[in-house]
Amino acid sequence: MPNRVFSPLRRLLVGGLLAGLAGALLPTSSAVADEAKTLRIGYQKFNSINILKGSGALEKALAPRGVTVSWHEFAAGPQLLEALSTGAIDLGHAADAPSVFAQAAGKPVVYLAAEQPYPRGIGLVVREQDQLTAVQDLKGKRVATGRGWNAQYLLAVALQQAGLSYQDITPAYVNNAADAVAALQSGSVQAATLWDPFLAAAERQPGLKNLRDGTGLSNNRTFYLSTTPFADQNRALLKTFFAELAKVSQWANTKPADVAALLAPQLGISASVLEVASERRNYNAVPITPQIVGEQQKLADTFQGLGLIPRKLRVADAVYPTSVLP
Repeated sequence: MPNRVFSPLRRLLVGGLLAGLAGALLPTSSAVADEAKTLRIGYQKFNSINILKGSGALEKALAPRGVTVSWHEFAAGPQLLEALSTGAIDLGHAADAPSVFAQAAGKPVVYLAAEQPYPRGIGLVVREQDQLTAVQDLKGKRVATGRGWNAQYLLAVALQQAGLSYQDITPAYVNNAADAVAALQSGSVQAATLWDPFLAAAERQPGLKNLRDGTGLSNNRTFYLSTTPFADQNRALLKTFFAELAKVSQWANTKPADVAALLAPQLGISASVLEVASERRNYNAVPITPQIVGEQQKLADTFQGLGLIPRKLRVADAVYPTSVLP
């Protein structure tokens, strides 16, 4: 197999790299106004915030209050949370694992809400030619993954379920999905951990297959996060944001083909790939419940056990105490 990333996956991955660079160059500011005049929102490819951006609904809802919206795309959760913690954006979203790692690093971010479980949106991808048929076959193999990825958590718990440990594989740490897929297709690793829409794109590539998704292992939730000072001073603004987000989420849950058509021009990837990913996702935002806190606590404890988080975390400490959902 040629050692390159094929279209449409190539276009999606390269776009993610450019988004990461753009995010890194964002100006930072720690100032928080009593009522933000520009709401700065961080987002990643293919999610409810991305859909909200495409709809233009939030701009219309905030215009009568003299508030504008600026959108900032990031390649992955860690970069977005770094921008949030330094004041470059006001709110955004990230998966479960990056959110825990942000707390572990002392970043001043707080959980506002969560999405519904999305276990099929993460996976362990392998090459068919390597004839790996079960997670047990990863013993002694090299696996491309990222530190603090939601898909890295899947790798850890999938190995545990298979009677193996993280030490039974050799992790090849990469910074983005593009590098993970390139390493897999070159044969330098035997598996790669991915998330949607990168996962959905990889599943369509000849010679690649999803060995294991998160079903029964990880709920793979997306979380909406901000900072306490911003949330304290802009609760009405956040309620408007979540009200508009709820409207587009309800629409997206029933119209996966329309979601794909909306996002395909933005992402530069086939609508058919995005439709597959959208069909297996529930976009609705929900409050942070004790059950969800427990899920996050288990994830944090797992990463601590792997030595990737140096100390015990109490996830509940990072939950914003007042609901901002409408």
